[in-house]
Amino acid sequence: MNQYKRILIIRTDRIGDVVLSTPVVKVLRDNFPHAHITIMVSPFTRELVQGNPYINEVIVYDKDNKHKGILSSIKFALDLRRKKFDLAIILHSTNRVNIIAYLAGIKNRVGYSRRLGFLLTKNIPYCKYKGEKHEVEYNLDLLRYLGLKITETALLIPKNSQSEAWAEEVLKVNNVKESDRIIVLHPSASCVSRMWPLEKFAEVADDLINRYKVKILIVSGENDVSLANKLCKLMKHSVINISGKTNLMQLASILRRAKIMISNDSGPVHIAVGCGLSVVVLFGRSQPGISPTRWGPRGKDDVVLHKKIGCPICLAHDCEKGFVCLKSIKTSDVLDAVDGILKL
Repeated sequence: MNQYKRILIIRTDRIGDVVLSTPVVKVLRDNFPHAHITIMVSPFTRELVQGNPYINEVIVYDKDNKHKGILSSIKFALDLRRKKFDLAIILHSTNRVNIIAYLAGIKNRVGYSRRLGFLLTKNIPYCKYKGEKHEVEYNLDLLRYLGLKITETALLIPKNSQSEAWAEEVLKVNNVKESDRIIVLHPSASCVSRMWPLEKFAEVADDLINRYKVKILIVSGENDVSLANKLCKLMKHSVINISGKTNLMQLASILRRAKIMISNDSGPVHIAVGCGLSVVVLFGRSQPGISPTRWGPRGKDDVVLHKKIGCPICLAHDCEKGFVCLKSIKTSDVLDAVDGILKL
């Protein structure tokens, strides 16, 4: 087996995708303990890998701003060339990243054969759209292709001391005691086809407070603050609403102090799993490539709620039935799932 000395992992897409790529880092470190391992990510996911103990360097590729133009991307690739990587693991092949890896002169370029896949030196036929296995396993298949021993499949979110202190202060200000049980609600998602009705989130939250006297904490990104605020207004009880107020590491620190997260299918679900938190995830869509089989949570106590209503073809965000699959998930389904986790 080649003893690669300088390895570049490329994953420049979304939050959840990057978190689900963290087992690759650990496997590479276990197989090449003395290698210099670098990961290339987008600006908004940098926090998720900064501080990972198995990574030597984080490189940010900003395709929407700093590296947007062709010349900027070429310069970026030439800068990579100076780092003399001898292996690139391209976890999400795009035209840009395949071109960049090629121009960077990386001798071994491994990825899935799609989007200028001929620029790779080692490629696997693209089959992720079939959704036959989890995204973590698809990622690890690239390493299996190289003959590497798979030593780890757990997700990893590194701790950040400043974020941990921030979380402690936020909970203290909101009168959350160490003995209080926290349940986090994440009502947003990247697409309406992933979003359970707010009215049902509100009903679940009120019932949980009545049943268990838990503290309910609402989180969301900056773009979904109005959605979170609307949820709070629908509730009978008061909750702690920190929507739009956390970066990714602060969110992780809050999640480490919670008991359960209830969420739509979204990136924060995988952050929660990486922090050791049990999750209840609401899935709607049934296309194989975007199904729970591929994108569901990986924790042993996690619960996926997914109703199949007999659609011969799932149109996802172009649904003509008003997302009845999502709406068919009952509040009682969620409450039963939470009850089961709390009894463990």
